Amino acid sequence: MPTYTPPLRDMQFVMHEMLKVADDFKQIPQYADMDAETINAVLEEGGKFAAEVIFPLNVSGDAEGCAYDAVTHAVTTPKGFKEAYRQYIDAGWAALACDPEFGGQGLPLVVNQCFYEMLNSANQAWTMYPGLTHGAYASLVSHGTPEQKQTYLPKMISGEWTGTMCLTEAHCGTDLGLMRTKAEPQADGTYKLTGNKIFISAGEQDMTENIIHLVLARLPDAPPGIKGVSLFIVPKFLVNQDGTLGARNGIYCGGLEHKMGIKGNSTAQIVLEDAVGSMVGQPNKGMNGMFVMMNAARLGVGNQGQGLIEVAYQNALAYAKDRIQMRSLTGVKAKDQAADPIIVHPDVRKMLLTAKAYAEGGRALLCFSSMLLEKEHNHPDEKVREDAGEMLAMLTPIVKAFSTDNGWIATSACLQVFGGHGYIKEWGMEQFVRDARINMIYEGTNTVQSLDLLGRKVLGNNGATLRKFGKLIGKLVEEEGGNEKMSEFITPIATLGEQMTKFTTEIAMKGMQNPDEVGAAAVDYLRVAGHLVFGYFWARMAQVALREIAAGNADPFYLAKVQTARFYFAKLFPETATLMRTARAGSAVLMDTNEALL
Repeated sequence: MPTYTPPLRDMQFVMHEMLKVADDFKQIPQYADMDAETINAVLEEGGKFAAEVIFPLNVSGDAEGCAYDAVTHAVTTPKGFKEAYRQYIDAGWAALACDPEFGGQGLPLVVNQCFYEMLNSANQAWTMYPGLTHGAYASLVSHGTPEQKQTYLPKMISGEWTGTMCLTEAHCGTDLGLMRTKAEPQADGTYKLTGNKIFISAGEQDMTENIIHLVLARLPDAPPGIKGVSLFIVPKFLVNQDGTLGARNGIYCGGLEHKMGIKGNSTAQIVLEDAVGSMVGQPNKGMNGMFVMMNAARLGVGNQGQGLIEVAYQNALAYAKDRIQMRSLTGVKAKDQAADPIIVHPDVRKMLLTAKAYAEGGRALLCFSSMLLEKEHNHPDEKVREDAGEMLAMLTPIVKAFSTDNGWIATSACLQVFGGHGYIKEWGMEQFVRDARINMIYEGTNTVQSLDLLGRKVLGNNGATLRKFGKLIGKLVEEEGGNEKMSEFITPIATLGEQMTKFTTEIAMKGMQNPDEVGAAAVDYLRVAGHLVFGYFWARMAQVALREIAAGNADPFYLAKVQTARFYFAKLFPETATLMRTARAGSAVLMDTNEALL
């Protein structure tokens, strides 16, 4: 059976030693008194909940899955899920980073980010039930009316009600402009929605008394395409004016998808039959509110990939230290055993270090992104808010796609460490691989994220935001360029930073002649950008660690950080050279292939 230990030490390193979040909090009035001790204490308790309450339900929940009753349309979650959720809300975890005006605890988003990494490591399927509520909450905070906020937010913040995002229909996935669900205006100002949705995560469950669905639909006079989509609140049970639950609404689960992974989560087919809804935002402007939820979900999915890398790495490392097989190529290492532990073999170490490097690099990126989101929402300086939002917009597709690509790479590598045992269910590794695979698909496939990054976030403003990130790299290069001990970390990112300008310009020029050139290069481009971002954070982590070592700190944590940084830059970062070459190969080898694809 797998095990899990919350990586609290590394979280503390990223927040307090590298990012120095307390310094940023001093500039944000509501967090001016927030200190490291408080953050650490909260996360220590959160780690206990993740490891002791929901992690033991991960394997059993995967084996049992959710049960659907075709007569009542009810869904029963796996044994123990409902009771664990009750512990979650009783302890106040649902309200952790939410607005105190509506009953939230008002802690910084980075704390919630780290808490959710631990939840995702422990049990991704379970975590999706409360996790999706945060996206719905964010959408209503940004676009809901005062009445909608008062009606729904307190119960969602407390965890008594959960939220979903109802976008996808069978005939259209990411292309939401093709959706057919209809919304008919009513005399009382409400709407009646009719249609069918699929792939709705946590769309039905027995854990809460109500589910607040945010549904995209079309008004009768809506213009075609994405510009004719509106957003609606459609609760499972209608809510009376006094806040009590009323009649059952005309929205129900029509079945559950039979899936490869995340089997403990109810991925539902949702049917709407004259379901009563209220509009969020303006008519035909529904994507404004939905993008708030989608972007929150994209950061959340990146965190899912992050969580799975960490737990897979921990188990593969423990196995590699214990499993004996063959002798080291450089001579016997375990003289008292019939063979050496497999961790002595170079390629086993490569697989383990790949997972470790992606886990720790991803943690740095996600914490940094959480701080950007915090500044965008709460910093008193408008310029800081604008700059943070701009940077976060560019990094969001990298968080989602690069982190989940790495999740697939790392969990697969960790399974490989187990050899044949990795393929056997009892070790738990094959579940991590199966669960990791969905993260590359939903909330916009990673190809969609790549097109968003290259087409909108980079070429859309002629590389302005990318150049701003380049200034962060430039500042680090200026600080450490003369430090010989930092050269192996600084030189690669300085070189790639310079190459990115020419690389981006080439793709832009080719794309002006043929848009398919952008589509052909986008996936490779995102991965290059992902390494540029990871490289920056790995260089910063190495900088902190080397300074501690130079100051006489003998904690092996710092030497381990430097060793992992060296591995990352020597073995993973060089992938960028190949990726730039394949991106430059152009679209002809893909598009001029009609005969090959007959």
